[in-house]
Amino acid sequence: MIIKASYSNTPVWHDVHVHSILPEELRPLEEIAHNLWWVWSEEAKEIFELLDYEEYEKCGKNPVALLQNLRTEKTEEIMKNADLMARIGRLHQSYKNYIGTPFDADRPSIAYFSMEYGLSHALKIYSGGLGVLAGDYLKEASDSRVDMTAVGFLYRHGYFTQTLSVDGQQIANYEAQNFGSLPITQVLDEHNKPVVLEVPFHDRTIYSNIWKVSVGRIQLYLMDTDLEHNSEYDRSITHQLYGGDWENRMKQEYLLGVGGILLLKRLGIRKDVYHMNEGHAALISAKRLRDYVQEEKLSFNEALEVVRASTLYTVHTPVPAGHDYFEESLIRKYMEPLVNKIGIPWYQFMDMGRDNPGTNEKFSMSVFALNTAQESNGVSKLHGLVSQEMFQPVWKGYFPQELHVGYVTNGVHLPTWATSSVKRIYENNLGEDFYQDQSNPEIWKKVYDISDEEIWGLRMHLKEKLVDYIKSEFVDGWLKNQAAPTRIISMLDEIRPGSLIIGFSRRFATYKRAHLLFSDLDRLAKILNNPERPVTFIFAGKAHPADGGGQSLIKHIVEISRRPEFLGKIIFLENYDMRLAKRLVSGVDIWLNTPTRLQEASGTSGEKAIMNGVLNLSVLDGWWYEGYVEGAGWALTAKRTYENQAFQDELDASTLYTMLESEIIPLYYAHNSNGYSPQWVKFVKKSIAEIAPHYTTKRMMDDYFDRFYMKLAQRSKKLAENNYAKAKEIVRWKEDTASKWDKIEVIKLEFEPVQEVDINNGKNKIYGEVVIDKKDIAAELGLECVVVDYDSTANKVEFVEKYEFNLLKTEGSRLFFQTREALNDPGTHQYALRIYPKNPDLPHRMDFAYVKWIS
Repeated sequence: MIIKASYSNTPVWHDVHVHSILPEELRPLEEIAHNLWWVWSEEAKEIFELLDYEEYEKCGKNPVALLQNLRTEKTEEIMKNADLMARIGRLHQSYKNYIGTPFDADRPSIAYFSMEYGLSHALKIYSGGLGVLAGDYLKEASDSRVDMTAVGFLYRHGYFTQTLSVDGQQIANYEAQNFGSLPITQVLDEHNKPVVLEVPFHDRTIYSNIWKVSVGRIQLYLMDTDLEHNSEYDRSITHQLYGGDWENRMKQEYLLGVGGILLLKRLGIRKDVYHMNEGHAALISAKRLRDYVQEEKLSFNEALEVVRASTLYTVHTPVPAGHDYFEESLIRKYMEPLVNKIGIPWYQFMDMGRDNPGTNEKFSMSVFALNTAQESNGVSKLHGLVSQEMFQPVWKGYFPQELHVGYVTNGVHLPTWATSSVKRIYENNLGEDFYQDQSNPEIWKKVYDISDEEIWGLRMHLKEKLVDYIKSEFVDGWLKNQAAPTRIISMLDEIRPGSLIIGFSRRFATYKRAHLLFSDLDRLAKILNNPERPVTFIFAGKAHPADGGGQSLIKHIVEISRRPEFLGKIIFLENYDMRLAKRLVSGVDIWLNTPTRLQEASGTSGEKAIMNGVLNLSVLDGWWYEGYVEGAGWALTAKRTYENQAFQDELDASTLYTMLESEIIPLYYAHNSNGYSPQWVKFVKKSIAEIAPHYTTKRMMDDYFDRFYMKLAQRSKKLAENNYAKAKEIVRWKEDTASKWDKIEVIKLEFEPVQEVDINNGKNKIYGEVVIDKKDIAAELGLECVVVDYDSTANKVEFVEKYEFNLLKTEGSRLFFQTREALNDPGTHQYALRIYPKNPDLPHRMDFAYVKWIS
């Protein structure tokens, strides 16, 4: 036998996590660390930093990880520090007082569903604006004492971490999250064992862990399929946000909708209103329909009436291509068993997701959401109008301007996005209790009383922090990209707080038009390299891994930034996340936004900038369309000059250069003897005082209650009373009207566009008489004249106005209508007459959009 000198098999290594066990006196910190209240508590963050600054930085400012890694000698040192222990005690008491305040009982409760939530950099379950908006909304719900429960996913890998290659190409790195070090708690049952949610799919059951994220007073429940009960094929459902192919997207949306409702039922949670944040959550309605049919023994139409009455759909996408459309075969594979239990034919379900029922169109989650939600809204005033145009095909008898689709302009959570130094100034000058009334414009007028020197000093302080952050956080990344050390030193020397710093940071999609600035590089070089008035541009943002155009744009910017004339003048910072975003929205002087018109649904980064005294320079699109105030920022017009987008881009670029050269840069550098620009400070004060109060999540939350939540809850309650008596009554009315609608007959029609001049009021009047036989339809009918103009350029009909005929009398089934109406718009128009059913129990016309045009 040969005896080898060395022989060993390969070891199998297993993870073992050794966490510090905190002494009893420090246990309150664990409680606080596991509630994201610390994200907007400056005192909490300061205390965590004081515990162990180096460890806090090392673990990415994640308090849970910090406490797990505290060494014994550190905990002993902390406990000997009487002042620090006293602060910890006061912090814990403030936390308990906050958490212990009950919900506002005068407001209905809300169930909120979203694919992503941007709550903290420590919890990677978001990709961009949609998620950050959802996270801010939960924080505001907590501050406003709203009884809200939210549902989403805990992604194993989350959204990708971005690095740049040597040639500036984006590299997407998917890094697994360590759930044990996150501010989350696994939901346990009465036996202290993990709750495993069982979600029946078409041919198997998929299992999910349930994790709880405490966001102040609000609970967010996250589903996670990465457990051994599932096959490898199903464990990956929650691996990546928006990851995988269309089938994986289908599985995710099925799990969010159907699984999300099952999750709430498993936990015994029922709410008054169900809010779908984007069409990804549309299938909550399918599951709720099934439950009302199977458990409450309602008919499908009755169940639909009840579900609609308590559902709101919010759309964030301004173009049809941004919505999810699924092939019928894929929808059928996953949804047919559920549809069978709902009790309707398959074609009827498919038609609920089509603009044009009866065709072979793909199934649109957004159209299904519209058909199963009483209320829907865009996320800015302009986006509301765009959404009306986009969704008009769902209600073909009506014009976009007539639709019920409303809007609530997005806001931002001020305590999260205002820096600690900014909040101190607000608290000192506006009062510590201004957070409770932060959407009150009168309170913000006190900003005008703050001295110019204090405002300028604040802005310089924030710029210095940004520059220090860039120099400390990004040198390693630049070195990894094989940049020469001397070149990096030269670049860093060029980044100076005194320069005018302009930021452009967001998701890199081509419609955002980051390329505008680089239309004329010679002109740009002259602007940036003026020794008397230097300017620096900072770019950051990620492109979707499947968006080649967005990735090419990043590469182009990086290449330009490395040219000698732009070194240190144009900077691209990699891995844009919530931490970097906060530095940028507070540390630059100007927030630049140049989207293609009508393609920015809202855009909240500029609102975050406003809260920190940063000025906006933006196309009048999204929130800036309604937010812009002259003398408080700058705007590129909302109107297109050219239909050709290349020509429009050229014009906008030239306008941008001119505004920088002739107005913005001179204004910033108009320093007085004290070293600052009084006119610039005037812009900053006006921006804060007159714009900021209108774009907080406090105002946003109030708008949702005023415009949608209250009426949904009230009508839903009314329909459910007495075993759904009112819902059943409405359904009988709808069924009767629908079955007999085509019987309506026009007996007499005398309506000519011949005008009678009304001498008394100087207006023209139009006269008409119409007699309608409604046969045996029980419904009341209305008759109205619709006036339109034909736009030959756009080849479409434009709504002008409508006016209703007066019902003079009824004889049996015959209705006698007459009108003598003043015409408001001079010119040549077209008109048509429209019959529609009337019922005071309907929330709006689109709830039962039956129309009969007559001629």
